[in-house]
Amino acid sequence: MKNILITGCSTGFGFLAAKHFSDKNYNVFASMRNANGKNASAAEELKKHGATNQNNIQVIELDVTSDESVQNAVSGLPAMDVLINNAGLGYGGPLEAFSSAQVLEQLDVNIVGTVRVAKAVLPGMRKQKSGLIIQLSSIAGRGAFPGFSVYHASKWGLEGLSEAMRYELAPLGIDVVMVEPGPFATNFFGNVVPPSDEEIGTAYQHVNDFLEGFGQQVEGAFENADAPTDPMHVVNIFDKLIETPPGQRPLRTIAGLDFGFQALNDAVEPLRKASLASMGIEALDGPSVSVES
Repeated sequence: MKNILITGCSTGFGFLAAKHFSDKNYNVFASMRNANGKNASAAEELKKHGATNQNNIQVIELDVTSDESVQNAVSGLPAMDVLINNAGLGYGGPLEAFSSAQVLEQLDVNIVGTVRVAKAVLPGMRKQKSGLIIQLSSIAGRGAFPGFSVYHASKWGLEGLSEAMRYELAPLGIDVVMVEPGPFATNFFGNVVPPSDEEIGTAYQHVNDFLEGFGQQVEGAFENADAPTDPMHVVNIFDKLIETPPGQRPLRTIAGLDFGFQALNDAVEPLRKASLASMGIEALDGPSVSVES
């Protein structure tokens, strides 16, 4: 059975993915913060679900913002076949109203957190000369909107990080891909962190108006049965990427409402491949099916 580590399993994509891959008979290592505290009910539900599949869900306490927590969580685990770097959160509001500390917190979770977990599993993947890392990005990593500047910085940074990782790890048999969801019916918007300076925020009424209108648009989409906002859509993309052979997985996959960014990805992809060819490194665009020892 394949071993899969998923971060951010207390809610949303991570919670559903842990159940889904348990049902597919993976050994699931479902990680989250506060597994014995505020997320205890989610942890218990995952354990019970795993019990119906020969106890193949192991819930792990893991805080992606802590080197020590990540190392303690991964220490003693078997080599992973798949890592889904799902944990993350968003900061929303005008840039000027955020403190420097808040900006660093956003980057620490959404960028450095993925690095911590990847570094923890890479030695095992390198030893077995195979592995897949799925990075949860966003359409916010491909474009920008008012009020999400700090969040955009984290997801644009994750995009560059992940693309470079793909080229670095391909010769070692390890694949790196990104999934870029639009809005989905998860707790993301309810957990958006506001800026610390409310007074400055009042000077940006146009930004606040956009955020309110965008929120209403998204809520409307969630209530539309025909809109692609079911979180399982993202989990099914995870599954498809895992089942796709090495060397055939796309670098980027948009999920759900794309707000036109699928066209951007389609236009940029040939240019990306051409730039690799111009540097003579097109062979680094994902691992081949067999990797030389």
